[in-house]
Amino acid sequence: MKFLVAFILTALLSYAAGFYLPWWSIAIAAFIVAVAIPQKPGKAFLAGFLSLFLLWVGLALYIDMANQHILSMKIAELLFKSHSHALIMSVTGLVAALVAGFAALSGAYLRQSKKAEV
Repeated sequence: MKFLVAFILTALLSYAAGFYLPWWSIAIAAFIVAVAIPQKPGKAFLAGFLSLFLLWVGLALYIDMANQHILSMKIAELLFKSHSHALIMSVTGLVAALVAGFAALSGAYLRQSKKAEV
């Protein structure tokens, strides 16, 4: 249950922060959720990773469908010598997922260290 709450809360906070703050604010959101919701570090990393991967792939796909995948196919050709827009979506999601996953892992370790001091 905590995993699902952390998953949803991380995605919602990251989505809301994206309107007002820079892209890296996803790390702040994932960190805060991991500190607030007690989980093992592995589960905290997975919650942050999966929530942001799905959020950013979904948002990128939504934006990409509006222009019939023209921009993503050109960027894929430029970076990967491929016409796969799915590859660009995956890389986009992976970048966000790693940032949020490691931020959540840091938050879980901080929570554990504060717990060990007391």
